[in-house]
Order: sequence, then C-alpha cells, then structure tokens
Amino acid sequence: MTAGRSGEVSLIMSTISQASINAVLETAVPVAAAEEVKAIALQHFGIRGEPTRLPGERDSNFHIRTEEGDHFLLRISNPVEDRQVTDFQTRLLLHIEQSDPLLPVPRIVRSVEGRPETVLTRPGQLPSVVRLYTFLQGEPLYKTPPSQRQRRDMGRVLARIDLAMQGFQHPASNHELMWDMKHAHRLRPLLVHIEDLQRRDLVERFIDRFEQFVLPAMPNLRTQVIHNDLNPHNVLVAASDHDHVTGVIDFGDAVLAPLVNDPAVAAAYRNGDAGHPLEAVSEFIAGYHAVLPLDDAEFEILFDLVATRMVLTVVITSWRAAIQPENREYILRNAPSAWAGLERFAALDRAEALAYLRRNSRPE
Repeated sequence: MTAGRSGEVSLIMSTISQASINAVLETAVPVAAAEEVKAIALQHFGIRGEPTRLPGERDSNFHIRTEEGDHFLLRISNPVEDRQVTDFQTRLLLHIEQSDPLLPVPRIVRSVEGRPETVLTRPGQLPSVVRLYTFLQGEPLYKTPPSQRQRRDMGRVLARIDLAMQGFQHPASNHELMWDMKHAHRLRPLLVHIEDLQRRDLVERFIDRFEQFVLPAMPNLRTQVIHNDLNPHNVLVAASDHDHVTGVIDFGDAVLAPLVNDPAVAAAYRNGDAGHPLEAVSEFIAGYHAVLPLDDAEFEILFDLVATRMVLTVVITSWRAAIQPENREYILRNAPSAWAGLERFAALDRAEALAYLRRNSRPE
C-alpha cells in the first residue's frame, strides 16, 4: 500500500469509525486450491465431491457436487472478518429456518461434530470460519428477462424473509458495514475515486438529500435485521418460469437497520431503462407491500433510499476497483445500472416521485 493510499484509508476509517469495515473489503478473498477444498469438505462435513469456485466479494465460495448428485456451497470466510459477525450470519439463517421453513433460502449444514461452523487453520495464514450450506437450484436472475410478475414475486419473497427475521437478536447485529445505508453520508471521502466530475456532483447531490430527508427520519422508523443485498446476483428463479423466485442467497450483508432499507436496496436494482423511472421500482414495492405493508413515514423517504443505494453502489465499487484491480470486473458488475438509475432519478421532482410511489406501489 502506498503512503498516499494509506493516508486515504486512514481518513476513511476515522470517518466511518471502525477499521473492520474497510479491512474485510480491502483484504483479498482467501485462497484455497481445489484439492484442499475437497479435503475440507470430506474431513469436516463428511461429503465427497468436486468443487467449483464461485465469485465472491469477501469470501471464497465453492459449489460442491457430490458423487450422489447432491449440491452444496462451501464458504471460507475472510480471515479478518469479526468472528462475532460470522456467528451473527450463521445464527440468522438458523433463526429463519425455524421461523419459516418453506422460505427459499440456504440452510446451514452441520459439520460431522454437529456444529454450524468449523474453523480452518492453515500454516502462515489467519484462521478462517468454514460453513457448508445447501445449494439452491435455479437460474440467476441477472441472466433472465425482467417482468412485472417477476418483480412482484421478488417483493413478496423479500417481505416474507423480513417477517421471518423479525425478533432476531444478536450482539453483532448492528456491526459496522460499508453497505449499511445508515452510514451513507460517511462515504464522502471516497468520491475522489469518481473521476468524472459531473457524475461526482450527481452523487453529492443525492448524498445531500440523504442528509436532509433520511437522517432526521431514522430515529422514528421500524428497525430490525434485514437482508440488505437483494441484487440480481443474489436471486434465483425457476428455469421453466422466470417469474417465480426459487432462491435468495448470500446473507453476508445482513445488518440491523430501518426495515424500509431492505425493499429500498432491492428496488435500486429494478431501474428499467424504459417507461417511467419508478415504474419497475413501484412494481417491486407493490409485491413487498402486499405481504408486509410500509407505513407513511417509510413511503416518505423511499425514493431517497432507493437513490442512496445506487450511490453506495457507484461509490464503494469505484473505490474497491481502484484498490483491487484484479477483481475489477466482478466488483463493478452492478455499477452501470446504478449510474443509469441515478441519472434518470435526477430528472424527477422529489415530491412527484413520492406521489408516484404512493400511488403505484399498492398491491393489486
């Protein structure tokens, strides 16, 4: 790390208050060879199969297909991630399994010792937590054509997940996380990584709106643990029916936050390039609202929150692509859509946008 970059990171850390926020995103994903993964799966979980590496932002993920034709996901967590945070994610999935067993989310597979987590120690490396999950079947959402029915079904599934997470408590539920919109205003130091000055100004205007409208409202909003990352890479749909959601994966960004943040995060990835800029957003919200109704205070800041998630996408990925160029393609996969969404949102009058969402996000 250069002296200049070190100073920049120190500034960001002091601004966001916890070094761990950046440490996990700055540290490269753990490296493990296929033969080592096979040995881990056999020794700790009693399964024998061929691993295939999957992309990941912070952890090493492997799809393992066993000789019997079963499918699992083995995750080696980033060694710098707080162990309390890892336990929080594990306990959350166990809670969801008890609350709503029919939800299409991964299930924790216990080790041969009966534990939901095991610790991997390797010479010269920090210990990493290893977990095994069921591997959900389906077509990745980002590979399928969008539709109104698909968006509404996603909204309904996310609302069911939020209902299942109600009441879950853990000492690490409010851990510091860069992708937590509660802290969006703290990311201003990262704007230097947006080279286009017009785009940088666009982002600043939306951060200003966040500070003006969202921050004052937060103390009075419903709060609980939320999924916080329903992007197109974390949703699976049926291969024979792309309108039917068969899986929601990756609870790695779950955090204690205002409930409305969860549908807002998801809606930020539903910004079609045709029709009204909020048409696809409102269709998703309508599905969510039919299962878990939003209240007036939540609708009042919904537009600002959807824009804020797009802001986080372009700001954090610009920064991370600069410090991890080897993972640039994966890191920036959602940035083009977020930029297009922000540019379309900028043309909307805020009051009219709020009225549109209220009018068009009601269930059918």
